[in-house]
Amino acid sequence: MRHRPASPLSRGAPTPGAPVGRVAAAVAVLLLLAGCRAEAPPGTVVVNMYDNAYSPPRVRIPEGGRVVFRNLGRNQHHAVALDEGWSTESSFGSLVMELGDEAEVVFERRGVYPFYCTFHGSPLGDRGMVGAVLVGDVEEPAAAARPAPVAAASGRVVRVPQEHARIQQAVDAASPGDLVLIDRGVYREEVRVTTPSLVVRGVDRNEVVLDGGLLFGNGVLVLADGVAVENLTVRNYLLNGVYWTGVTGYRGSYLTAYNNGDYGLYAFDSTDGVMEDSYASGHPDAGFYVGQCHPCRAVLRRLLAENNGLGYSGTNAGGELYLIDSVWRANQAGIVPNTLDSELMPPERETTIAGNLIVDNNNRRAPGKPLGYPALGTGILVAGGQRNLILRNRVVGHDGHGILILPNHDRRFWPATGNRVAGNAVSGSGRADLAVGWPGTAGNCFAGNRVAGTAPPGLERLRGCDGLRLPLGWDAVPALTALLRQRRAARGEFPRGDFRRQPPPPPQEPMPGGAGAPVLPAAAPFEPARPVLAELGLPAAPAALSATPSPAGDRWLAFLPLLLWVAWAGAALADLAGRRPPPGARAVWAVLAVALPWLGALAYLAAGRPRMGVGRRLALVAGGLAVWLAGVAVAAWAAA
Repeated sequence: MRHRPASPLSRGAPTPGAPVGRVAAAVAVLLLLAGCRAEAPPGTVVVNMYDNAYSPPRVRIPEGGRVVFRNLGRNQHHAVALDEGWSTESSFGSLVMELGDEAEVVFERRGVYPFYCTFHGSPLGDRGMVGAVLVGDVEEPAAAARPAPVAAASGRVVRVPQEHARIQQAVDAASPGDLVLIDRGVYREEVRVTTPSLVVRGVDRNEVVLDGGLLFGNGVLVLADGVAVENLTVRNYLLNGVYWTGVTGYRGSYLTAYNNGDYGLYAFDSTDGVMEDSYASGHPDAGFYVGQCHPCRAVLRRLLAENNGLGYSGTNAGGELYLIDSVWRANQAGIVPNTLDSELMPPERETTIAGNLIVDNNNRRAPGKPLGYPALGTGILVAGGQRNLILRNRVVGHDGHGILILPNHDRRFWPATGNRVAGNAVSGSGRADLAVGWPGTAGNCFAGNRVAGTAPPGLERLRGCDGLRLPLGWDAVPALTALLRQRRAARGEFPRGDFRRQPPPPPQEPMPGGAGAPVLPAAAPFEPARPVLAELGLPAAPAALSATPSPAGDRWLAFLPLLLWVAWAGAALADLAGRRPPPGARAVWAVLAVALPWLGALAYLAAGRPRMGVGRRLALVAGGLAVWLAGVAVAAWAAA
């Protein structure tokens, strides 16, 4: 086997996928550039690295063939042979591969070559971000047998440090259904769990501390089904606090995660889970994250996220996914379900966000990433998500928008459609309490929300959840603002506090019963935790911000498209009345001018042989558009 160096693709290029609706021309240019990539030579297979999976995970090549590893994800990845005989580092020259980097590995001999990402996969090659290269006509080996998960506790307790000095030693010695009980102390290690149905518990949430010392990747990496982690603190890891990947059945209870380099509590490609009664702060990406699953069958409840880039991020996740009864405050942005091409299974859809208190997510001193900058100052942002329910949340004190629906553009354009926003109380928003961006936001509805202002104005009357929904008026400012912020972020101009220097949290509430609490493996925790949405009421208002008014801002700009339509349609109808064409043509043009907002009237002014001159028509159309676009540009520039 030999390695060949490959030139990185667009190293240092801006991270794609910020929540912004781009114009069709930009999409066409991106598609054209994507189509210009040179075809791979014969015998070459491309393996894309997403967050956090290889696609495809198994490839077959001839002897002497090559594999090109390409990182298309937002996270750092690589590929390392299980026997450490080769890695992408050998050809690329660096251990980590950033977005757009690629490395080429040539395989000379027949055989099976399993590999994994040491950040996100199992060194056994059976869970997480793992794959294999089959060279020649070899047969793919059968998967190794794994211990089966169990639903009940075994009654056995494996103690740290009384029986094992290190947590990893205790986890490796445990059997399904055992309790790994960790005594007070600071443990400087990274823990990988590959045995199912373990319960990993600290005796005291605040005094059992896993500390990565900014040397290790993940605090606890779970690669087995049915594992619960509870009643401890995880801090100072380069990647994630507690991370479940590729599992069925997981639970995180009474956990504190702070000042880790990526996420706090992170469930990826995992289903049937619960995160509850936990705290996360000081994470550049998100305090709590669920990604790449449908149906996720997961409940996130009674959480507190503060001082993160995003309180919650959920990429390409949904389907019986509930974010309920939690507090999201003082992050750069609050709750951000989103669609991206950097993970599989798009789009994000069918997430329920209910009964949450979302306050003052404008924190520019919190750590952040370029991808999150466009969401700064927003309480709830649905970016390219579909058919989500946003019910009875209290959203207070945001510099931008309280609740915002936007399309998203990554490598593809993702509209935001079919979302229902009802019964929320939103106040103190700097621009608008409720807003719908443009384009790609059809079919969203709003009902029963207590708000001071929307963009466009009259949003609930124009797009209510019952009766006729009229596509009259839209708000182009959020999309343009997001685009400008993304460009700034690509130049490194975005708020990004140092995650290593965020203030430590105060002591958090310990798990009831502590060391003696019942031992419950996470065999199937979702069903008992499934919420009854009717029981989730509107949270009480925070006293300090409850009376803050929502200023008028520039919401009138969102109403201008409606005024333009009225002007253009009125001009068309007036011209038709004076011109008196044949009755059939007159009726057709009149119906088009009224029934097709903007398009019908514009079609008549352009091709319907109106009496008015070309100069007057251009002034009517171009003048109105110019005023609107100029106002949008100024507002977006000021907001960015």
